[in-house]
This record gives sequence, structure tokens and C-alpha cells, in this order.
Amino acid sequence: MTTPRILLTNDDGVHSPGLLAAAEALHPLGGVDVFAPLRQQTAMGRAQTGDRNAILQQVELAVAGAPLRAWACDASPAATVGHGLKVMPGYAPALLVSGINYGENLGASITSSGTVGAALEGACRGIPALAVSMETGIESHHAYTEQDWSAAMHFLALFAGMVLERGLPGDVHVLKIDVPAGATPDTPWRLTRLSPDMYYESRLAVPSLGSRLGDATVTKGPAPGESPETDVYALSVDRVVSVTPLTLDFTARTAFGDIRAWLDGGR
Repeated sequence: MTTPRILLTNDDGVHSPGLLAAAEALHPLGGVDVFAPLRQQTAMGRAQTGDRNAILQQVELAVAGAPLRAWACDASPAATVGHGLKVMPGYAPALLVSGINYGENLGASITSSGTVGAALEGACRGIPALAVSMETGIESHHAYTEQDWSAAMHFLALFAGMVLERGLPGDVHVLKIDVPAGATPDTPWRLTRLSPDMYYESRLAVPSLGSRLGDATVTKGPAPGESPETDVYALSVDRVVSVTPLTLDFTARTAFGDIRAWLDGGR
């Protein structure tokens, strides 16, 4: 039986401890190939940006005492994934994993997530994908602080094994997995919907036209009245692992007949 190849990426940079923890978790499941940004790329979404002269640079990484096939590119997470797949046209990974990310990715804020953006990039190219994040303090979003990755590694291996064995269900292109701080392998997991509310908010204490971009303070937390079905509620309130199925089809779920009637009413 052919060993499956697993493409591993992130948005925290190729030397992130979270990426190395993910590689360790995935190592028993298949051959791990790292295509990751050269440097920190948090909150890049699915941006296709980077140094126009950037190439894939081989990086020395190891897991379980064995060297990894690893490359870095001075580009956004999605651009790094896309470029890696373009320059290796015969490469066909069975799974793409993005993470393990410093910081949970929840609610409407996921459109800013480089972790989710990289997973969507792979999904757009027909690769089943996981976007795996662990709850941390905001101060850890741009710093490699010490973390206990063991629970996130457990759930990554669990869901990666499922996808490698039987693929993703129809119309599911990415599984977004968010692990609360303090979780253990015994923490329950819950299938959730994506909250339509912003989880991360950026505010200025004293707004003015002279305010600088960097003057804003970021806070996080559930919106008032958050539904118990959502990813935000599962992690923030019930402290369980959130598993959210994402699709590439962004079409609104409203019946087309209702939308047509609304459009016609504007004539």
C-alpha cells in the first residue's frame, strides 16, 4: 500500500512550534511535506502576496529524529501552498493540514485567518483539508510562546486519520478544528456551525483621523446571544473542541425564488 503524502502548512511561519507539533502528530499517518511561509503571516486570509522573487527554500526540520521534507517561501500562506503545488506538478497529497495555529479561529473572523486561507487554497485545488487551531492569549498570536500542544495533536491525528481513511463528506471541503486551552484527549468534540458574528474585534480607545493602524486594541469573545450551535459557543462557553465543516460554495442559503422576488421588487 502506498504511503499517503500529507502537505503541512501554517500561517505562523516554518519554525513555529505548532507546525512541528503537527508534524509529530501526522508522522505515523503518512509522509509529511512542509510548505510553509518563511516568516510570520498571521491574519493574511487567502491573500496571494509575497516577494515576487521568492522561491521554495529547503529548510532543515526533523520529527521523531528523522529529517522532514520541508520548504519555506517568503509569501503568504495561500501563496506558499499554491506555489509549492505549481512547482511540483506531479505532487498529489492525500491531505492538506494547516496548523497547529497559535490562537483559535472562530466565527466571521475566519475570513482573516491565514490558517483557514491556506486550507481553502488546497481545497480549491481538490485536496481535502484540515485547519487546526488552539486557543491562546492574543499576546501569543505573533510570538512563539510555550504551549502544551498534546490535546491539539491528539485531535489533529484523530480527524486526519478519518479523512485519510474515507475522505470528506460531500460538499465539505475543509474541517475547521478549534481546541480550547486546557483541553485533554478526553475533552468532548462537537460538530458546530460557523458563527456569523465577529469573534475578534479591533477598537480604538479614542478614534480620530490621526489614529494609526497600530493604535487599535484587539479583544475576543462571544457576541451577546451567541447560539449554542456555533463554533464560538462550543469553545468559549462549553469548553469543548469545535469541529466546523466548511464549503467552498459561499452562495447564500436563501431560496432563489425569494431572492428573485426581492430583485424584481426593486424594478
